[in-house]
Amino acid sequence: MHKEFLMGNEAIAIGALAAGVNYVAGYPGTPSTEVLETVAKRNPGSVYVEWSVNEKAAMEAAAGAAYAGARALVTMKQVGLNVAADPLMSLEYIGIKGGMVIMVADDPGPISSQTEQDTRTFAMFSKVPLFDPSTVEEAFSMMKEAFAFSEEWGTPVFFRSTTRVDHGYESIEIPDEPEYEKHEPEGFVKDASRFVIFPKLSVKNHALIEKRNAQLSKTLSEYPRNFILPAKGRWQAKGKAAQDGCGSGNRRAIATHGINYTYVLDAFDEASRPEILRVAVPFPFPEDLAAAFLQDKDEVLCVEELDPVIERALIHVCGKYGLQVRIRGKLTGDIAPSGENSTDSVAAALAAFFEDASLKPSACGLSDAPPLPVRPPVLCAGCPHRASFYAVKQAMKGQKTLFAGDIGCYTLGNAQPLEMCDTCLCMGAGINIAQGIWRVEPDTKCFAFVGDSTFFASGITGVVNAFYNQAQLTLIVLDNSTTAMTGHQPHPGTGRTVMGQVVEKVSIEAVLLAIGLPFVETVDPLDLEHAIDTVRRAQEVDGVKAIIFRSPCITIEKSRRKAAVDPEQCTGCRKCIRSLGCPALVLDGKKAGIRASMCTGCMLCAQVCPAGAIREG
Repeated sequence: MHKEFLMGNEAIAIGALAAGVNYVAGYPGTPSTEVLETVAKRNPGSVYVEWSVNEKAAMEAAAGAAYAGARALVTMKQVGLNVAADPLMSLEYIGIKGGMVIMVADDPGPISSQTEQDTRTFAMFSKVPLFDPSTVEEAFSMMKEAFAFSEEWGTPVFFRSTTRVDHGYESIEIPDEPEYEKHEPEGFVKDASRFVIFPKLSVKNHALIEKRNAQLSKTLSEYPRNFILPAKGRWQAKGKAAQDGCGSGNRRAIATHGINYTYVLDAFDEASRPEILRVAVPFPFPEDLAAAFLQDKDEVLCVEELDPVIERALIHVCGKYGLQVRIRGKLTGDIAPSGENSTDSVAAALAAFFEDASLKPSACGLSDAPPLPVRPPVLCAGCPHRASFYAVKQAMKGQKTLFAGDIGCYTLGNAQPLEMCDTCLCMGAGINIAQGIWRVEPDTKCFAFVGDSTFFASGITGVVNAFYNQAQLTLIVLDNSTTAMTGHQPHPGTGRTVMGQVVEKVSIEAVLLAIGLPFVETVDPLDLEHAIDTVRRAQEVDGVKAIIFRSPCITIEKSRRKAAVDPEQCTGCRKCIRSLGCPALVLDGKKAGIRASMCTGCMLCAQVCPAGAIREG
């Protein structure tokens, strides 16, 4: 054993390695990405690791490994679970042989996601047990328990963390590599009665799942990480004396989970706190433990993020057991119904609940501090996507257009002055959204922008749908040869895997031509004149057309080139600044200037400047 200072996602990955994981698959997405990357980095050599083309593929491949008795880990963010839902729902009816943990990173806020969906609710919907750690150390330890639980009960399990656990840090004890558990898969044993899903099997297994989950509710009441933390200090006595000097005198307590458990503890002195129900496995809900907790209470405040999962469960327990306890939380307005909680927001809620001003967050002494500057996210200086957007915008100037965007760096094309993202829903959706809008407004020139990684993840089916149904649209594939927004992970078009293998690239051009598109051209977007001309020529072709704007991500292929403004030639028209929105372009007095520290020498601004005042320098 040794101690390391680890990020939560690193601890989760090491927990899986220490549990003897054999197979790891996932799709990158903040805040989950570092889990799979850490497994790949610390791979002892016996673990298969892959970035799958999407979460559905990852779920299905991991299920196959678990069928063969391997311990399998799947990683994704919460919106990725939507993509993986189809196989997961059926997989719970089938069950598994080797332990299978589905690590889903929720994103309260959201900080980097489209939704604030709560995987705890999805667990109830899919009937899949869920583990919900509160700290980095617990995330490490709980991973081994999750694998053992999965194998014992023959079910996949969720391992649900949130951003503050995923990206938090803690110094924890972890085993040395020789101490890792070794798990040898038995192999796949053919059994059509078990692994081939038919309605008869579904009816039978559904009944077994319901019976199992009822049993698990009792079993999990004994799980050590579901516990009642006793009251201490002035909160210890029961009855009216329980709140002596602290408000109305009602018998009050707290129920909480995940990172919120640490927020609750932070609000109280270590020597004095009320009774707390900590729920580490919210589904199946530990009903017996909850009933015991509620027996002598008048009111309970449920401190949780996203959905009122614990709150609804406690209301159910009160009704079932005839307990006259008022359950408060999100449904009563005591906890915010959406958004991320914080130590301050939790302390304020506790202060109001207990009518105790001493629990309110103390002022930080920042009242005189100036407001933080507004820093909207922008495309990097030299990003080739900027050139691609500008080329399309110039080519279609004056025409009725629709620019359907997608998920990735290129979503930032919505910002001024480009304003080239009219819609953005989910990965791959822009291609199909453009088709729907064109059917309603056939006089609109519809464009769908998609990145190279997203094209492989969820864009191909949309292109096939458009071609088959005779839509009129232009597909713009923004190929920067990486999965940039989540940290430059490889994908099928890069020619390499996360395990370092060099493989044959999947050609985007070949895929599009195989579908049957009549116009497929690849262009360097930084050759502005050629890029504009290609967009214009594409509009002369009926049906689905595709332009692949290919230029490497500027953070991967560094350039030593720099652009410079000749102040003698610059007329101060500011066209470069107003047209491109490049963060390296600034106003220097009345004329344009370039921040040499940010400039990458893409020379797009030089091609836009009407005075020829920008040159390589």
